[in-house]
Amino acid sequence: MRFEVGAEDLVRTRFALSPVFELQNVLRALAGPHRRGVPEAWLSRLRPPFERLRAGDPAVDAVLALHTEREGATFLCPPPDRLAQSIEEDLAALRAAPQAAARAEIEFYLARRSDVSAAARDVLTGPDVLERLALALTAAWSGLLAEDWPRMRLLCERDVVHRAAELGRAGWGAALAGLHPRVRWRDGGIQIDRRFSDRRSSDGLEINGRGGDGRTDEVVSLAGRGLLLVPSVFVWPEIAFYADDPWPKAIVYPARGVATLLEDGPRPAPDHLAALLGRSRALLLDSLADAASTSQLARAFGMAAGAVGDHLAVLLRSGLVTRARSGRSVLYLRTPLGNALINRRP
Repeated sequence: MRFEVGAEDLVRTRFALSPVFELQNVLRALAGPHRRGVPEAWLSRLRPPFERLRAGDPAVDAVLALHTEREGATFLCPPPDRLAQSIEEDLAALRAAPQAAARAEIEFYLARRSDVSAAARDVLTGPDVLERLALALTAAWSGLLAEDWPRMRLLCERDVVHRAAELGRAGWGAALAGLHPRVRWRDGGIQIDRRFSDRRSSDGLEINGRGGDGRTDEVVSLAGRGLLLVPSVFVWPEIAFYADDPWPKAIVYPARGVATLLEDGPRPAPDHLAALLGRSRALLLDSLADAASTSQLARAFGMAAGAVGDHLAVLLRSGLVTRARSGRSVLYLRTPLGNALINRRP
């Protein structure tokens, strides 16, 4: 698979987040049999509420029925518009999906899924199917991911800050460096390698959206419209790509640092720093191995933006963090002194 890139595509390339993409990957991992890159610790924590949701509403199974091992219904996962994309915006787009197109996709999947329960089939063939699916996803978001989303969003936003800076500083090659082992800049285009001998991860994770057929010789032009880049937590350790409508040309890729988030989970403030700085300042300092803004940190830790700003001002005066402007945001990052303090364990 190859995206051909022209001169205008650099300035029109943009980033966005897709909460509903993350939610559907988690649902599919919980339904099994494949973990799809989601660690067992997360699955164990989320399985009880998932089973309650599934038992209480057949629309959850209806959502799952609109996927095969390799692909999923596109109307369930509308293309995101912006970094601040919310699950409410995703589900509003789902509710507004063209009825004829949604019905066609539903028929496509029902014809390929012999294991769909009668109750789920009734949902999918009912007159209010879009509303039923949206309500099921709303409940799933609340019960499964809403609490974790601020940390997930912070991780993805940090990735965007890094890649946007690289794209502006040194172009496509720098922005794509480290995106994924299968993605590289070559001869004026973006090459996505699909080695058929290693087509999926060991747990069967989907690596392309329904829009593209994944042929290694497929060539798609960005045609001056740029590329949509979507950092993700639960696409890890693979990628997804979109080449056909209704999505723009897009790559969904693992955000930098996602393995640490998934494996370690939320970390409390280091005790030795909490005693010295106070727990909130210690927590903020510990989180600033990568740059972040005041508002990002406030969302991630459920703190007031003013309180975060006050704590960062103290850390700045103490020489433990530095700050720099990036566009309209001011980003904070640990200094070498801050790193030394974090890494010195009693």
